[in-house]
Amino acid sequence: MDRAKAGGATAAFITVTSLFFAWGFITSIIDPLIAAVKGIYSLNNREALLTQFAFFISYGIVSLPAAALLTRAGHVRTILLSLAAMLAACLIILLATFEETYNLVLFGLFVLGSGITALQVAANPLSAALGDPAKSHFRLVLSQAFNSLGTVIGPYLGARIMLQGAAHKGGAVDAAARTEALGHIHTAFLVVAGLMALLIAFIWTQRRRIEAAAPGATVAASPWGALRSSWALFGALAIFLYVGAEVSIGSLLALFLAEPRVFAMPLEKAAELVSLYWLGAMIGRFAGSALLTRLAAANLLAFAAAVAVALCLVALGTAGPVAGYAAIAVGLFNSIMFPTIFTLALERSTASHASTSGLLCVAIVGGAFLPQLYGHIADVAGRSTAYAVPAAAYAVIVLFALAARRARIAAADIEPPATIH
Repeated sequence: MDRAKAGGATAAFITVTSLFFAWGFITSIIDPLIAAVKGIYSLNNREALLTQFAFFISYGIVSLPAAALLTRAGHVRTILLSLAAMLAACLIILLATFEETYNLVLFGLFVLGSGITALQVAANPLSAALGDPAKSHFRLVLSQAFNSLGTVIGPYLGARIMLQGAAHKGGAVDAAARTEALGHIHTAFLVVAGLMALLIAFIWTQRRRIEAAAPGATVAASPWGALRSSWALFGALAIFLYVGAEVSIGSLLALFLAEPRVFAMPLEKAAELVSLYWLGAMIGRFAGSALLTRLAAANLLAFAAAVAVALCLVALGTAGPVAGYAAIAVGLFNSIMFPTIFTLALERSTASHASTSGLLCVAIVGGAFLPQLYGHIADVAGRSTAYAVPAAAYAVIVLFALAARRARIAAADIEPPATIH
């Protein structure tokens, strides 16, 4: 790769990485939203987690159509359409706060998740492909590190804005307190809508740079092609379980930390501590992007998943600060899982990269289903016992990593390989 072309790829990579920050920020702001609506509408754990169900079910519905859109419209148009959908979703949630309707909040989150789904289908393989193929793991983990920076800032600001007022102090919530609390949600999503508008304008100005640096036009391929690849399916299972585990822990982490048997602190303060969970993911991704230049991706994934299993068991079996810090520390070892699973599956899949990326993004629907199981167990047996769900999920990811160590990289002949060690 000549110097001019390399410089263009680097500039395009930086631009695309800004998208990772944006969807990390927006995705993680849902965590304090869960705590907020739980108090506003007097919901139990499972009902409050319908916010995550509404958001993540979109991955199961939209990912394969988004892969088809990517093959026809290309990276830049898919990204711009995704951002427009995300802006529309913020406006729907703003309307929901005026109408004081929980169902409309859920619909807005579904639209938001649909936009982010299409964005991930386009941006994940694009980030991996913008540069030397031998450094694809490094690039995607580095982009995900900036995604994690967004997830650190999102829940902190979301908690500061959305968890103020009488609706979150415990006890019955009257009409005045509900209106005040919904006003705080309105403020948060008004800020997000403004940021989305600025991001759309920025990507529009950079569209030619991305198009010039991107790999050749994506060859049209059936989004169902990945269903014929065992490694695409195994990778999808690992993504399903990883996202489900991460979302399960993060979604109820504020409520878990606020419990008398853990930190015994006000919910607002506990929600701010959730930023540490995502901070660990950010630190781990920056460190992981460096480690992946020296260590085999499958080995690092196996280690991280095994430690995550152990931490979940500590959170399950202990109490007090030990349990609280163990739960927070899972974020550090979550850090490299998604991008590493994604690239390990992508390079071993015999299907096209567009098809495989689409299927892997479908698997993010795990963020809808596993939290429902987690929430049900939390309602029946307590939030500590519910940590058995992510512990089991991480154990399967250990098996995926060990299998990937022994598997050969596929020679996909549908598209030029974007991710090779």
